[in-house]
Amino acid sequence: MAEGLLNHLCGSKYEAYSTGTEPSIVNPYAIRVLAEIDIDISGNRSKGIEEFQTMKFDYVVTVCDNAKETCPFFPRGKKYIHKSFDDPSGVEGEDSDNKLAIFKKVRNEIMDWVKETFEL
Repeated sequence: MAEGLLNHLCGSKYEAYSTGTEPSIVNPYAIRVLAEIDIDISGNRSKGIEEFQTMKFDYVVTVCDNAKETCPFFPRGKKYIHKSFDDPSGVEGEDSDNKLAIFKKVRNEIMDWVKETFEL
């Protein structure tokens, strides 16, 4: 969600790339809650850290504590930022309304943080 939000809100200033410590599929709930605010991430894919090892970054941002602890150091990163958000994909159970509500909550928290942090 962070990649989609940052690219949508700050695409003229920044280009965001997202990677996971354990890449899988893009969560359908993430696709759904971003679509609600006219951001289409349905074509995005989950990427592994190794795809970005040789790239230069102005910012390396981690958005969960697990990523901060397990991500390798990017020697070509100029500045490192960490902000921890709850991982909505970790919600247990079958209640899709509850999962959707949690994804919306985290989406809104990330959106507010992006606006504040990247001076929108």
